[in-house]
Amino acid sequence: MQIEAVDLFCGVGGLTAGLIKSGIVVKAGYDIANECKFAYETNNKAQFVHKDVAEVTAEEIKSWYSESAIRLLAGCAPCQPFSTYNQGKDTTKDKKWPLLYHFSRLIKEVNPELVTMENVPEVIRHKVYQDFIDELESLGYQVFAKEVVCVDYGIPQTRKRHVVLASRIGKIELIPPTHQKPITVKETIGSLEPICAGVRVNKDPLHISATLSELNMKRIQYSKPGGTWRDWPEELRAECHKRNSGQTYPSVYGRMEWDKPAPTMTTLCYGYGNGRFGHPEQDRGISLREAALIQTFPQNYQFTETPKQISFKAVGRMIGNAVPVRLGEVIGLSILQS
Repeated sequence: MQIEAVDLFCGVGGLTAGLIKSGIVVKAGYDIANECKFAYETNNKAQFVHKDVAEVTAEEIKSWYSESAIRLLAGCAPCQPFSTYNQGKDTTKDKKWPLLYHFSRLIKEVNPELVTMENVPEVIRHKVYQDFIDELESLGYQVFAKEVVCVDYGIPQTRKRHVVLASRIGKIELIPPTHQKPITVKETIGSLEPICAGVRVNKDPLHISATLSELNMKRIQYSKPGGTWRDWPEELRAECHKRNSGQTYPSVYGRMEWDKPAPTMTTLCYGYGNGRFGHPEQDRGISLREAALIQTFPQNYQFTETPKQISFKAVGRMIGNAVPVRLGEVIGLSILQS
């Protein structure tokens, strides 16, 4: 029997691409960000629906599935209200906060055989998450929930995610780790053509890094792989780093290391000053293509229809918000095995 999926909060299709790679058929993806439509449909041959999940009906979701299919409802609700950056803040007023309740509503009304949800580890601290799990269990699902260390599954970054798998048709769990040794930055992006900051490569329009100011060019030239801004001469240090409050941010303006995994990719991963996003040896931040590869997107994954549409802010958001494709594949393989 065929497993068919609908992907809520699909973005550009990281989870969808991974599920397809594992052997699951994805019929459609829903997202409020219409700029994701081209990438989602072009790379995955699934239909993109531009719609707020809060407005999606059960009848609409049910219509995507074949009559004989095992139905999977998948989704990664926006993680910003639950992320480390917002701990200690009241995020319940954030319009993204109740989206897990809408996911839960659709599960109850559609009654799919299988469910998966992925989010930041901090999500478990929030009432909306516990309500989500309680609802699954009350509906008769067997639930598996675990924090996943991404390097254990061949994802070349130190990202950790919380994965939920739920089934009405038997026990379900994540497959064991597939990699004993982490995949490194060099293995992931080391073969790409060297480029200069702000210069586009004709072969791949996405292999472009942001321009650097004269000051930041001097800073990166003094930066060592795995080092910190403390490696710079005093005159290059930012005023915020000289204050006590800035002493705890050593990774900002850092270079990655060739023989280690990358840090977690964020929506601002293209900016040298936004974290340890400096290239290990070239004097620039990582390119958008390099960020996508670290997120385990295939090297031919297209994010915009034309090179003119590529903007660091827009594409960086698409890449940083995505579920790593390999994690989507691991989720799919786990579902198939179970």
